[in-house]
Amino acid sequence: MFAAERRQLILEMVRANGAVSLRELARVVQTSEVTVRRDVRALEAEGLLDRRHGGAVLPGGFTRESGFPQKSHLATAEKTAIADLAAGLVEEGEAIVVGAGTTTQELARRLARVPGLTVVTNSLLVAQALAHANRVEVVMTGGTLRGSNYALVGSGAEQSLQGLRVSRAFLSGSGLTAERGLSTSNMLSASVDRALVQAAGEVVVLADHTKLGADTMFQTVPTDLITRLVTDEPAAHDDRAAAELQALADQGVQIAVAGAGGTPSSADPGPPGRAARRDMPLPGQRRTHGSGPQPLRGAAVLAEQSQGDRARVADLRRR
Repeated sequence: MFAAERRQLILEMVRANGAVSLRELARVVQTSEVTVRRDVRALEAEGLLDRRHGGAVLPGGFTRESGFPQKSHLATAEKTAIADLAAGLVEEGEAIVVGAGTTTQELARRLARVPGLTVVTNSLLVAQALAHANRVEVVMTGGTLRGSNYALVGSGAEQSLQGLRVSRAFLSGSGLTAERGLSTSNMLSASVDRALVQAAGEVVVLADHTKLGADTMFQTVPTDLITRLVTDEPAAHDDRAAAELQALADQGVQIAVAGAGGTPSSADPGPPGRAARRDMPLPGQRRTHGSGPQPLRGAAVLAEQSQGDRARVADLRRR
């Protein structure tokens, strides 16, 4: 494929989906990520798209949000690996909240096997994934249906969360930076996510590598309230994503990195068929937030970060 043809195809993919990862672009145009990155730079210079960490978005992507059909086809292997790893954090009999998103939908499909679980959610997709799980109780918020992501939003959703207390919240979003934390492009979604955070003892963010370094309009979870980030391995040459992970780690976020496709890594082989995992515990004791009674269970005290853990984060940057 000639460069002009390749770039036209890249541009069509970005226009159709709103945001596309470099990995996906390289797969579709059947070339290396290095070549795709060069193409994306050329298209950005022409003002046809904007680069983001690990991907490309339409110009003005700071305020634009892709709909569910587009999001559901982005970084699918990475989301699956992230969901596999995040599901391992949930214990039998636990009470949790799960926010809206395609990654949290993948998580919900795996939670159907956890006995005695109670899941509070504002997402119709999460509820649907758990609808036939006999041993899982699903509690839905009220609110107004937002059709673009099948989530309940508005004052009804927020009021139904008042007085609720669970062990942890699992949330996704449109972007994640060390400076602002998790953010989204929609004001109503951001407001409900903040209410979900207030109900939880700790916050687990699920974000694939395309979200790292992306900053969108409305902050949902500031960095100091994020207990753990579950993400996938950034590309070997993506120094900016590695730097963002290091910055998040420096601010006390515990990071778990899943290998796409569930391929075990040398860092932690894990049981067969499970996503590869790299945990990065950080200094000091992670505080919970909000008022009211302590979480039902699962409030973790993070261990001091060892030199080996710092070396693993630094290794991502060197790659």
